[in-house]
Amino acid sequence: MKKVLVFGTFDGIHEGHLDFFRQAKQYGDYLIVVAALDKNIHKIKKHLPKRSERERLNDLQKCKIVDKAVIGYEDDPYRIIKEMKPEVICLGYDQHSEFSKHLEKFLRQIGSEPKIVRLKPYKQKNA
Repeated sequence: MKKVLVFGTFDGIHEGHLDFFRQAKQYGDYLIVVAALDKNIHKIKKHLPKRSERERLNDLQKCKIVDKAVIGYEDDPYRIIKEMKPEVICLGYDQHSEFSKHLEKFLRQIGSEPKIVRLKPYKQKNA
């Protein structure tokens, strides 16, 4: 089983998120989606999401394309990678946080070698 890991806020799942999940799923057969903690979102984006982390997690768990949905950690944002051991990590076209910037360095430090893929932006078919 080839595990693919994605990260994000997912504050109300919309077509862009579903496209993101479909693109990620093309790289493996088991999609793990990590929803960011409210505290971490506030640190990165300087505001809280509209929906709580529990509500966002619940939405992801109901999403049929998602095989497993979890919430990340505050103390060590990379900890979930150590636990899930993905073969592929997919990043959104717009994910450029400190977490993303240091991802390859962290993976080398722990001796993990998942493939890192930057996914394409969602484009409306009729736009």
